[in-house]
Amino acid sequence: MVLMMTVQSRQIRKSRRFDSLEQEAFLNLWRTYDRLRALEDDLFGRYDLTPQQYNALRLLRSAHPGKLPTLELASRLVSRAPDITRLLDKLEVRRLIVRDRLPDNRRVVHVGITAGGLDLLDELRNAVRECHVRQLGHLSQKKLNSLIVLLKAARGPHEDSDSTWQ
Repeated sequence: MVLMMTVQSRQIRKSRRFDSLEQEAFLNLWRTYDRLRALEDDLFGRYDLTPQQYNALRLLRSAHPGKLPTLELASRLVSRAPDITRLLDKLEVRRLIVRDRLPDNRRVVHVGITAGGLDLLDELRNAVRECHVRQLGHLSQKKLNSLIVLLKAARGPHEDSDSTWQ
């Protein structure tokens, strides 16, 4: 009798945990992000970087030896950076990036990666790959491809039309 009540009470609690299937999917996505992000935070914390700073450096490396306008860099980040200026300030203090203002329009700032920034990314390369394997390496290639398709479908209607993430 006690075992039956325990099973029933678990089923009742489980059925009441979510208001809708959409809520259950969203909260599972959020929980997954939290668990995977903890591994990333641990890695980047050892280098006094945030995941967003790493992402900015990675994007700047792809433009190297060229530079990107600040707003274009901000639009390419994986997650929005409400204070891109402060994010870049911290990288500039560490001499990982340089910023140049256009002489004819001081409001436009171009950002480039320095040799120190490139060296840091080289140093991080294997550790980042290992982190991604710890995060998702237990999934088969087929499941990873399915996950990518589902995630793109879920965010598709909410993505800007000019997003590089489409």
